[in-house]
Amino acid sequence: MTNRIALWLAGIIIVLIFSDVLFDGGRILLFLAKELLDLVQYIAFWR
Repeated sequence: MTNRIALWLAGIIIVLIFSDVLFDGGRILLFLAKELLDLVQYIAFWR
């Protein structure tokens, strides 16, 4: 991955996070964080 692609991806992610917080109050980020924690616990179970 080149630096240009990495910067574009980072910019897109930042814009998506900002728009979620601005328009939806961050509910999508909270949902994704909860699902990530569930995934980590599931993977830790199978370790």
